[in-house]
Amino acid sequence: MWNNILTHITEGNRRLLARCISLVENEYEGYQELLQSIHPRHTKVIGITGPPGAGKSTLTDALIEQIVSQDKKVGVLCVDPSSPFNLGALLGDRIRMSRWYNHPDVFIRSLASRGSLGGLHPKILEITHVMQCADFDYIIVETVGVGQSEVEIAGLADITIVVLVPEAGDEIQTMKAGLMEVADIFVVNKADRPDADLFVKNLRLMVGDSHETYSIPVVKTVASKQEGLDILYKHIEEKCTLVENNERKYLLMAEKAFQLIQQHRMKDIDKLSLMKRLMEKDIKNVYQFIQYYF
Repeated sequence: MWNNILTHITEGNRRLLARCISLVENEYEGYQELLQSIHPRHTKVIGITGPPGAGKSTLTDALIEQIVSQDKKVGVLCVDPSSPFNLGALLGDRIRMSRWYNHPDVFIRSLASRGSLGGLHPKILEITHVMQCADFDYIIVETVGVGQSEVEIAGLADITIVVLVPEAGDEIQTMKAGLMEVADIFVVNKADRPDADLFVKNLRLMVGDSHETYSIPVVKTVASKQEGLDILYKHIEEKCTLVENNERKYLLMAEKAFQLIQQHRMKDIDKLSLMKRLMEKDIKNVYQFIQYYF
């Protein structure tokens, strides 16, 4: 059954793809058999991350236009922040990328982070796995605006784009190594703002000091005006043609395996049941509760 469904997805059936994503997202019966039946294509996954307000959604929208103009197909996973109370989300990307929802070469799926700390959906690895069996040339994963050390996207993407803005200023000096090290390409968005050139210069110096063996591109863009997107797209294509470093490849695979094992071991624990136990025991100190719980 699954092989027949996956064949239709490979041939471009978007409705079946959407249903399979929902099956995995909500852990309906049979979703594990579906995942085990997949033979994914080697579709490159582009991860877009960075601080809140950097213009990740606008950049994603502009990048879609670049890809479509090259007669290529793209699948997009947009992760929006969830409420910590009901796990719902605004899913604002539906508004920002509304012009692409009926385009035959573009598939967009909005997901809520559901409290995941790494800026991604808890089932993002599995959903991307499903997406990779479709007929896309690229898959873009846009994360929630993450903090300085939350770099889960590196375990998922083949190419990680870190988006910054000129106003980051001195923050770049204090930025933790994690987010800096996962970047394959830096994008300084909103580069028409004052001091953008100085920021780019400082960023290039910092990147050069951190990586002596290879060069990480720093690209200036004004995504809202499509400025600099042609240069960014060329860098993405260049990165896709490079021979993948085996050590990095297996490091990313290990990261994916770690996350899957973590999810499996945590599957019987949910926040709602923890809250009820805290209330029942009238626990004031969460560390005492953890000692009691385990």
